[in-house]
Amino acid sequence: MDADEARELDMTLRQLRIPGVVAPEDPEDPQGAWRVYDEADPDARRDITADVLVAVAAARQRQRRGPTRGFVIPRVG
Repeated sequence: MDADEARELDMTLRQLRIPGVVAPEDPEDPQGAWRVYDEADPDARRDITADVLVAVAAARQRQRRGPTRGFVIPRVG
């Protein structure tokens, strides 16, 4: 993904409360490809892009279904 797509994904992760750090693959080249990592430290981070995209898709699917609605009728007597 490019920088614009990364910004959009970062906003989506925050909205959905999905953990992940969106950052360039090469910290020296912000114009290059971007990925999602488990932490910000370039020396210790692990690429979790695939897992995060699956989580985002699942969250969006749940949102499309909408909330479950119902009524609670208290017992009288």
